[in-house]
Amino acid sequence: MFNIDFNHPIHVHFIGIGGISMSGLARILLDRHFTVSGSDAHESELTDELAKDGCLISYPQSADNITGDIDLVVYTAAIHPDNKELKAAIAAGIPTMTRAELLGQIMKNYHTAVNVAGTHGKTTTTSMITEILLAANADPTISVGGILHSIGGNIRVGSSDIFVTEACEYTNSFLSFNPTLNIILNVKADHLDFFKDIDDIRHSFKLFTEKLPSDGTLVINTDIDNYEYFYQDTDCEVITFGSDPARSMYSAADINHDEYGRCSYTLLINNKPSGTIKLSVPGVHNVYNSLSAIAACIKLGISMEAILKGLVNFTGTDRRFQKKGVFNGITVIDDYAHHPTAIKYVIEETRTRFPGKQIVAVYQPDRYSRGLRFAKDYARIMDTVDHPYFVDFPKNAPKEPGIDIDVSVITKNLPRSKVVTEDEAGAKELAQYDNAVFLFMSPKDIYKLEELVIKEKEKA
Repeated sequence: MFNIDFNHPIHVHFIGIGGISMSGLARILLDRHFTVSGSDAHESELTDELAKDGCLISYPQSADNITGDIDLVVYTAAIHPDNKELKAAIAAGIPTMTRAELLGQIMKNYHTAVNVAGTHGKTTTTSMITEILLAANADPTISVGGILHSIGGNIRVGSSDIFVTEACEYTNSFLSFNPTLNIILNVKADHLDFFKDIDDIRHSFKLFTEKLPSDGTLVINTDIDNYEYFYQDTDCEVITFGSDPARSMYSAADINHDEYGRCSYTLLINNKPSGTIKLSVPGVHNVYNSLSAIAACIKLGISMEAILKGLVNFTGTDRRFQKKGVFNGITVIDDYAHHPTAIKYVIEETRTRFPGKQIVAVYQPDRYSRGLRFAKDYARIMDTVDHPYFVDFPKNAPKEPGIDIDVSVITKNLPRSKVVTEDEAGAKELAQYDNAVFLFMSPKDIYKLEELVIKEKEKA
């Protein structure tokens, strides 16, 4: 494995530098005085910002971009082996590394590397921890999977010895990391285009835990089925959180909602009241996200004063129950939700925050394997809204071997649902409703349809 040492900067070239994660890693290396170049299919706001800061970026990808002064080439899992630049790098004998491997190498340069893992809640929890560390003036380096306004994007480069990042299980990426503190929020069936089944997923999370050194720390949710399985073969410290105070070191009591659905609760530490926690984001699920953030930050020596301030400061990230506004009688909410459990949370929160309002829910599945595996679950959960709509799989969704389906695999389980297209016709169909909350849910670019609906309502 090629080693990244902040004390010895080299020339690193990124294939697909415009991605949100790749651009963030490039920025960390730029700040550490590495020479950074990269390529992408087209120019974007992220690539423009990198170019302004001294990064040489080429469009499009070409074998000519691989020059003799490059020491390391980094690529994402989306890059195919026949990619021109990757092939040129291998032919030239230049070391190559995946994005996940680079992230793991970067971690080795920090004394404290916090990894936030779980089927859902990673971005929110990472952002909560970020706000707490900022409130404590801890000056962390942060890599988060969404846009966090307090850091002006998805990356923050600090000068301290603390690094915080999301840890995604897909393709076993997090097994390339070098953590000192791991958080496991939940473990559910997902990414079944890669994993065989839930047991395979659980095994991966177990291996992730085993990446911790003997003096490392695991923060884990006791609501996970047989949670002891994940650390039974390790020597690391284990800190628990969850809904049951009898088996959780950190738990919550007296959970209340204000008129906007934001929660407050009594923090229980070892079943003893330890102050009142106020959140600025809605949802009971965020109570448990915050418990994990509190547990991790107390372990890092952060004061309760900074914890309280940081949690209040966190008002959400882009595309996490993001209120786009009210347009001629309708409220538009945009959310990244793609797993059935996450969609359930979004719908429940909408009911809490907007009582008496009709809910028009629009969901676009992103992966064929996920749509096939959870077809009945998607239908069951969407059946809880007043007007369920689906958008077919994106045209650029990668074809998965042996799976040839469309969105009807879901809608046949919910006959009253409708399918809309991502165009003016689809927007007009949706815009017929008044006095309603519109939920647009997908990790893909469903926001384009939401924008068309907003235009229709503004014309009315």
